[in-house]
Amino acid sequence: MKEKLEALKQEALAQLQEVTDPQALNDLRVKYLGKKGALTEILRGMGSLSAEERPVIGQIGNEVRGAIESVITSKQEDFQRKETEERLRAEKVDVTLPGRKMTQGSIHPLSRVIQDIEDIFIGMGYRVAEGPEVETDYFNFEALNLPKNHPARDMQDSFYLTDDLLMRTQTSPVQARTMLDMKGETPVKIICPGRVFRRDDDDATHSFQFHQIEGLVIGSNIRMSDLKGTLLQFVREMFGDNTQIRLRPSFFPFTEPSAEVDVSCVRCGGSGCRVCKQTGWLEILGCGMVHPKVLEMGGYDPEKYSGFAFGMGVERIAMLKYGVDDIRHFYNNDMSFLKQFARI
Repeated sequence: MKEKLEALKQEALAQLQEVTDPQALNDLRVKYLGKKGALTEILRGMGSLSAEERPVIGQIGNEVRGAIESVITSKQEDFQRKETEERLRAEKVDVTLPGRKMTQGSIHPLSRVIQDIEDIFIGMGYRVAEGPEVETDYFNFEALNLPKNHPARDMQDSFYLTDDLLMRTQTSPVQARTMLDMKGETPVKIICPGRVFRRDDDDATHSFQFHQIEGLVIGSNIRMSDLKGTLLQFVREMFGDNTQIRLRPSFFPFTEPSAEVDVSCVRCGGSGCRVCKQTGWLEILGCGMVHPKVLEMGGYDPEKYSGFAFGMGVERIAMLKYGVDDIRHFYNNDMSFLKQFARI
């Protein structure tokens, strides 16, 4: 029986080496190790052996079973590995293909202009002051020498939330609040950037919402010449060293005297073109010496202190700086328009 078991082992191992597919491997497993397999048939004859031979033959039978199972297990692992590799090849995703490029955003042109204006005035010693967009009637109008029923209020028709609260029409209330916070101390030297709101019809040059930057200086012996020099420095840093300004008499309730400020045309340099309507000048902001009543309501003695103020629309500056002909382009979220400013 020992010889039969050894012969069976050699036969089984030889056939297992020739196996090339899982089904044939399973067939050999059944043939040699199944309930009716060759190894079982041989071991059934152990009943005729003596008590001394049975343990020996039993051990040899276990060794033969173990040797055959070991080869079968190894073959099964080989087939499973090859199957997995083939499936991976069939389901392979080419990760070397380029991915979708993530585009990098850029700052909005209005934000860029606000930053540029802030940088210019901070370089001249100003600080940035901010205030609420929802304002009281007092700070938005009365503290700026615009009492109730003043006709100049019609120019700043706004969105009222209550009889006393409204969306601010200008950033001038920040100036009034700053004066009160300073409690009569000088110098005051601020710029006030922010959104403002007016009941305007949207068109190429108007919007119900836009941005303003206003400035305020209060101190001793502040003169109109200081105002002009400040604005000349500003426009030359914003539009170029050769830019000129002119001041035209105007009216604002919170300044006296008041002026509109024009700059030499940024397109033609003052020689006259379609942009400046052949005048050579473009209006950019309003300014003036702070009205004595405004100083007084802010806690300053107009006999002792003086000051100047100015205000500009950010959109107006941006339109002139970048040659934009319609204010609505800044708000329409048109990527083809905004991408033009990606490198400014």
